[in-house]
Amino acid sequence: MTTLQDCRALDAQDPLRELRGLFTLPEGVIYLDGNSLGVLPRATPGRVAQAITEEWGRGLIRSWNDAGWFSLPQRLGDKIAQLVGAEPGEVVATDSTSINLYKVLSAALRMAADRQPGRKRVVSERSNFPTDLYIAQSLCKERGYELQLVDDDRVEQALGNDVAVLMLTHVNYRTGAMHDMNSVTAAAHRAGVLTVWDLAHSAGAVPVDLHAADADFAIGCGYKYLNGGPGAPAFAWVHPRHADCFEQPLSGWWGHAAPFEFTPEYRPAQGISRYLCGTQPILSMAALECGLDTLLATQPMGGMRALRSKSLALTDLFIQLVEERCGGHGLSLVTPREHGRRGSQVCLTRSEGAYAIVQALIARGVIGDFRAGDPSTSSGQPERQDILRFGFTPLYIGFEDTWSAVEHLKQVLETGEWRRPEFNQKHAVT
Repeated sequence: MTTLQDCRALDAQDPLRELRGLFTLPEGVIYLDGNSLGVLPRATPGRVAQAITEEWGRGLIRSWNDAGWFSLPQRLGDKIAQLVGAEPGEVVATDSTSINLYKVLSAALRMAADRQPGRKRVVSERSNFPTDLYIAQSLCKERGYELQLVDDDRVEQALGNDVAVLMLTHVNYRTGAMHDMNSVTAAAHRAGVLTVWDLAHSAGAVPVDLHAADADFAIGCGYKYLNGGPGAPAFAWVHPRHADCFEQPLSGWWGHAAPFEFTPEYRPAQGISRYLCGTQPILSMAALECGLDTLLATQPMGGMRALRSKSLALTDLFIQLVEERCGGHGLSLVTPREHGRRGSQVCLTRSEGAYAIVQALIARGVIGDFRAGDPSTSSGQPERQDILRFGFTPLYIGFEDTWSAVEHLKQVLETGEWRRPEFNQKHAVT
C-alpha cells in the first residue's frame, strides 16, 4: 500500500516539481479542477496590468501597432500549435469554443456538400459536451442535415455512406475517456467523412498531433489546461489543405484579407486568418499568453511527453488509492484504466450523494467538481450514476496532493460528513 512518505519521495524526485512556482495557489487548497478552470499563473496579473496601464493607458490606439496587439491571434496561435501538433501559421486564438465550432463545422458541411452532396448526416457521441451538440443541432436544422448520436464504442460503425462529418471531443468531459485520434480519423477518411475534433480537454493535457492524425478541423478551449483565465479566448485549426477552400460563415472585418482597406465587399484572408471574425479581446489575450507560457516552460524538461508521463502516474496513483482506501462506499471508476484511453482526469460514480460529497471535499480545500449522471445512457445501470470529477494538471499537482485528496475523500465517506444540509444545497455552478 502506497504511503504518504512514498508520495513525498515521488515529489522529491519529480523533474517538473519546480513548475508549481509558476502559479498562485491558495494555501491549503488541493486543486483538482484544472479541467474546468486552470490556476492563475503568477505572471498574469502583472502582464494584464501592463496591458491596461502601459499599452492601453499610455499607448492608446498606437498599441495596435507598437505593442503588437494586431498580431496577437496569430502569435498565440503559434504557441498553441506547439501543443497540438500543428505548424506555425495554422492556428488562431480567437472567440469562444462554441463560436469556433460553429465556424469549422459550417466550413466542413459546405465542403462535404460541394464534394458529396448526397451525404446529409453528422455523427457525434451521445455523451459529447452539450455545447458541441447544441451547435451541431442548430446547423443541422438550418441546413437540412440529421444529427445522429451514438455511444462511443459505436462511432466507427456509424460511418455510413450518407455521413458528411464526424464531430468528436478527443477526451470526454464526463468520463475522461480518450479516443484514438489517428485510428478514428483514418476510419472516417476511409468512409469519405470529414473530421472535426474538439480539444477542450486534451490541449495542454495530453500529447496531440493533428498532422500525424491527418485531422481536418479542430477547436479548443483556452481556460482549462491552457490556464488562460475564465472565459479566455479559444482557438481554431484547419488543415492547410482545407484552409483556403471555403469561407467560414462569420465573415467579420478581422477575417478580411485587408481589414484596413475598409472596402464594402468581403474578401477572406488567406489561410487560418479567415477564421477570425471581430476585434479581438486584447486583455484576455494577454492573460492567455501567460497561461500558454506555463506550458511552453516544460519544453526543456520534455514538454508534453513529460507532462503526460506525470499525469498518468498521478491518475494511476489516485485510482489505486481510492480502491485501496475508499472501498465499500459505493464508488465506481468510469475512467478507462488503459493509458492509451485515458485523459488527465479521473471520474468516479455514485448513485447517492455525489454532489454533496464534492461539496464536502471543497469545504475541506479539495476542489473537484460534479456532473449529473446521463439519463439517456444505454449502459444498463439500474439507477442514475452521478459523477465526481477530478482533474490532474501535472504543472501544479503533486503526489502528496493526490494522497491527501484521497485521505479527505475517505474521511468524508466514513464520517457521513457529506450528509450535512449545507452540502446538499445546489449552487448554480456545479
